[in-house]
Amino acid sequence: MLAQFSPGQYVRHPQEPSWGIGQVQSSVADRVTVNFEHAGKQLIIVGQVELVVLSEEEAHKEQKR
Repeated sequence: MLAQFSPGQYVRHPQEPSWGIGQVQSSVADRVTVNFEHAGKQLIIVGQVELVVLSEEEAHKEQKR
């Protein structure tokens, strides 16, 4: 089963830690567009990549590092 993503959610790509924190822009079926700090907008197919969802608090803490 695929996870549901909503615009504004914060995520991390587990195989691409250098991309930094991303914020979901849109989600349609199994495709999620995420704007990452250091990689810009990326289209993620969530059937192939299991994005790690972060709380807003976790995302802000990590961005301050």
